Amino acid sequence: TQRPTDAGVMASKPISAHQSSGAVQMRIKNANSHHDRLSQSKSMILSDGGKVIEPISRHRRNQSQHILKDNFTPLEQLMVVKEGYLQKAKIADAGKKLRKNWSTSWIVLSPGKIEFHKETKPTTGINLKTGHKAEMVDLCGAQIEWTPEKSSKKNVFQITTVSGNEFLLQSDIDFIISDWFHAIKNAIDKLPKNPSCGSQNRDFKIQRSSSTELLSHIDPEVREQKPEHRKSLIFRLNHSLSDINDKNRTKSRLKKFITRRPSLKTLQEKGLIKDQIFGSHLHAVCKRENSTVPTFVKQCIEAVEKRGLDADGIYRVSGNLATIQKLRFIVNQEEKLNLDDSQWEDIHVVTGALKMFFRELLEPLFPFCFFERFMEAIKKPDHRTRVESVKDLVRKLPPPNRDTMSTLFAHLQKIVANASKNLMSTQSLGIVFGPTLLWPEKETGNIAVHMVYQNQVAELMLSDYSEIFSVQED
Repeated sequence: TQRPTDAGVMASKPISAHQSSGAVQMRIKNANSHHDRLSQSKSMILSDGGKVIEPISRHRRNQSQHILKDNFTPLEQLMVVKEGYLQKAKIADAGKKLRKNWSTSWIVLSPGKIEFHKETKPTTGINLKTGHKAEMVDLCGAQIEWTPEKSSKKNVFQITTVSGNEFLLQSDIDFIISDWFHAIKNAIDKLPKNPSCGSQNRDFKIQRSSSTELLSHIDPEVREQKPEHRKSLIFRLNHSLSDINDKNRTKSRLKKFITRRPSLKTLQEKGLIKDQIFGSHLHAVCKRENSTVPTFVKQCIEAVEKRGLDADGIYRVSGNLATIQKLRFIVNQEEKLNLDDSQWEDIHVVTGALKMFFRELLEPLFPFCFFERFMEAIKKPDHRTRVESVKDLVRKLPPPNRDTMSTLFAHLQKIVANASKNLMSTQSLGIVFGPTLLWPEKETGNIAVHMVYQNQVAELMLSDYSEIFSVQED
């Protein structure tokens, strides 16, 4: 009697001795087709415990992705110390200065490193869907410091790595940026001071699969069946190792070149590079010009008093940064400067350049050694005592600092006198010029509190200018 075949499923063959050890094959035949070429086969590999094991992929890219997914992400999540959004600007790459370009970054701090992610919070260290790779910075041997002179933004600090990379980080919220500063500083302090500790002492890093590791996962029978495939993988492995060695040698040579390259200060001391106006010491500029007030400062003040006393938001409104940088370049090259030229017709460009000059001084207009004394003076409860204390400190300042300060605040008094038109009060100018003229050599306390006192010092100098800067007889 013939068996019914209505279901369209037929057992292809009895299970052989080889198949009984763990391989089971079933043939599923299409009920509507009479051709064997439309039939499909499925294979399942049974382990000793009877559990179905998926076949190992032989594709190198897939294998690498599985290793990345399995090893990197859980470790990264466990090692996160702090994460969040900050404003970031990279200003140097391997010692080469870059144009400052601020952008919002999702920042992840881990022991020994910090990562900058673009746009949005990442779900893994590397976003495989979008292709964005995080920029990782090795903190071993790095330095961190507050750098208000590097930007017109408030609450800015800088991270400098041993490889010559420099990053600025900023937030308008005081306690957030303060927490980040101390978290990164603590992470750096816990690391060895040896600059070569980067990759050697790190316990966790991304492991990339090599060809030999892939070969160890492939079944021996498969390797025996395709020896040419194994040879191809080994050839690519050797070629890859050769490329890595070449890259390491190149990096080593570049590192030696960067470390041996003389600094800008050394070149200036040897006379190979001439001192510039911006980014110099005030006393050096005045000594070169044989004056106690820099010529550039006097030119800017003259231009503002000639055509900017009534400008709305003078010194508060920012000018075009590209034009300001152009003006800065001309001044540094000691080219003849005419601020009445049409290219400087925007008075906010002139005021922006003047503020940049004071921010980029290697030592502020209020010298570092006077910072704490001015802070103590402004904290005195009695107004009369505050004025007398500040007056006494101003008398002790070096002549270039005292005379430049007197010239600047005399000019700012004229700005306040026109407050009904330019809308710039004593308090407004104090907020603008406090952090620009006065900052500590090393930030040790609460930067928000310091900023309040810095503003108050500038306000007091303006409101009691005639008494503080009265002619003193020594």
